[in-house]
Amino acid sequence: MDLGSHSTLSEHLQKTGFPSGSEDKASVLDSGPEMTEPQLAVASVVTSKLSVKAPEFYPPGYNQNFNQNFTDSSFEDRYDGYLTLAEYVQDFLNHLTEQPGCFETEIEHFAEALNGWVTTDEALQELVELIYQQATSVPNFSYMGARLCNYLSHHLTISPQSGNFRQLLLQRCRTEYENRNEATKGDEATKKQFHSFVLFLAELYLNLEIKGTRGQVTRAEILQEGLRELLNALFSNPVDSNLICAVKLLKLTGSVLEDAWKEKGKSDMEEVIQRIENVVLDASCSRDVKHKLLKLVELRSSNWGRVHGTTSHTEATPENDPNYFMNEPTFYTSDGVPFTAADPDYQEEYQELLEREDLFPYYEENGADLLGPGDMYFDEIDDEMDPEIEEAYEKFCLESEHERKQ
Repeated sequence: MDLGSHSTLSEHLQKTGFPSGSEDKASVLDSGPEMTEPQLAVASVVTSKLSVKAPEFYPPGYNQNFNQNFTDSSFEDRYDGYLTLAEYVQDFLNHLTEQPGCFETEIEHFAEALNGWVTTDEALQELVELIYQQATSVPNFSYMGARLCNYLSHHLTISPQSGNFRQLLLQRCRTEYENRNEATKGDEATKKQFHSFVLFLAELYLNLEIKGTRGQVTRAEILQEGLRELLNALFSNPVDSNLICAVKLLKLTGSVLEDAWKEKGKSDMEEVIQRIENVVLDASCSRDVKHKLLKLVELRSSNWGRVHGTTSHTEATPENDPNYFMNEPTFYTSDGVPFTAADPDYQEEYQELLEREDLFPYYEENGADLLGPGDMYFDEIDDEMDPEIEEAYEKFCLESEHERKQ
C-alpha cells in the first residue's frame, strides 16, 4: 500500500470516528517491508447522561419540583423548614405520588402537622383545593387521594362555621358536578378533566367513611346519588371518551352501587344496563367501545365477578355449585372432543388412566422427578415444538374451541 492510499484510509477513519495514525490502537498496515502484529481495539466506555429524574419518567401533570429530602428519608420532621402551607402539602402529595407505600407510616404525622398549621377557614379551604387538584390532575392518584381524604376527615380537629374538611370537600366536588352536562359536550381537554373528576368521586364513594352516632360506618349517600346522575350525563352524550369513562366507573363501583340500590328496593342498575344495550344498538360509537360495553354487561351478569361459596351446612354438588368441576382436569378424545368431569363416564375413565403404571414411569409416587440432567430420557426431551406441529396444534385448539361453543 502506498502513502497515498494510507492517507485516504486515515481520512476515512477520522470521518467514521475511529482514531488514525499513531493514535490508532487497531491493526494498521505499515508502509515498510514487514507487517506489524495486529492488536485488538480498545473501545471507549460510553456513560449515559440520562437521569432517573428525566421528564420522560414522570406521568403527565406530575410536579417534579418535590422536596429532595424525600429521597433520603421519610417525610417526618421536615415541615419546620416550609414557609407556606401550600408548599408543605404539595410536597407531601408529590411524595405520596412517587412513594404510595409510605401512606401508612407517614399519614399520622402529616395529620398532626396539619392540626398545628390549619387553624383558619382559609387554610382549610386551601388544603381541600390542593388535594382535589392533585387527585383530579395526576394520573392514578384518585385512589390515594380518596384514602387521604377519608383519613383527614376523621383526624383534622378544626371545624369552622363554614364546614369541616369532609363538608368542604363535598362542596368542592359539587361545583364540578353541577357542570356535568356541559362538560360531557365540551372539548377533549374539558372532557378529560371531567372524567378524572368522575373517577375521583367514585373512589370517594368507596373510601370515604361516614361514622354514625352508634359507631356504624356507612358510605356517603349523596355520592351514591351523584354517581347515578353522572352516569346519566355520560350516556346522554355517547361519544367514545364518555362511554369509556362510564365503563371504568361501573367496573369500579358497579357491585357496590347495585347492592345499595337493591337494599332500597330500586332497580337502577337494570335501567343502567338497559341504557348500555340501547347505546350498543343505536349509538355511533366505535367498535372497540361497543365491545367494552358488552363485556361490562357480561361482567354484571356474572354478579360483577363475585363468586359466592356454598354455605357450610350444604354439601357442594354439581347441581348447586357451578364451580364443582372447575379444578378437575380436562381430557380430549381421539377426535379432539373435550372430555370433562361433567361427563357421566369421566370418573371411571379418569381412574383407569391413573392406574396405568406406564403413564408416569419416571416419577415417584409423591410426584418427585427421578431423573435429572445426564439421564438418557431427560437429555432426549426437546422443549421446543416443531414449527409445523405447533401450527397444526394451534389450529386444532381453535377448531375444538369453536365446535365446543356451537
